[in-house]
Amino acid sequence: MFSRFHKLKSHHQTLFAIIIAFAVISFWRGVWGLQDYYLFPENVALSLWTSVLIGLGILVATGYAVRELT
Repeated sequence: MFSRFHKLKSHHQTLFAIIIAFAVISFWRGVWGLQDYYLFPENVALSLWTSVLIGLGILVATGYAVRELT
């Protein structure tokens, strides 16, 4: 089963790249949609700024974690 999949993958790399890109974009669209719906739905500006701050916090935290591991 996996050998057939690997052969198919190596022959159709562009198709698989498009499928993977579509999956990633769809996932993040769903995450953003849920976040818009549940994170301060009555105040769009507060929701957006909170999202930015949460994202920056995660980036800073993972940046420090990566530096500590190397």
